Amino acid sequence: MSDFAHRLKELMAEQSISSFARKVELSESLIRKYLKGSEPSLAKANQIAQKANCSLEWLATGEGYQYRKAEVVDMQALEKAVQLTLAEVKHHDFSVENEKVMKVIVATYQYLRSTRKKDGYFDLDEAKPFVNYVMGLCD
Repeated sequence: MSDFAHRLKELMAEQSISSFARKVELSESLIRKYLKGSEPSLAKANQIAQKANCSLEWLATGEGYQYRKAEVVDMQALEKAVQLTLAEVKHHDFSVENEKVMKVIVATYQYLRSTRKKDGYFDLDEAKPFVNYVMGLCD
């Protein structure tokens, strides 16, 4: 059995081949082929990874996280997003009931994660105009 086949079997866990095939929207025969050692194209491997909520890197190479890291909350980015949003929306009521503030925090969190520098630094001065722009959209 190939390394890919081992990882695919691990990803399937206790699911039947037919159930897994439906989940990833591929034929049972194709999944069986991969389990016997055939290597998928990049497009098919990516489809399997996306539909099974798996990291393509892990599925293809065995390296990295099995499940997509994007699903893990980046606590540093979240903390900075909350701090930055609170500093910019001082006059707003901060609570989970305030939908506008929550939307700004989520958007800022996503912005910070996508613009984080290679050294892990968040440029908060660069993010301030973004926060104000999003606040304007939420009005």
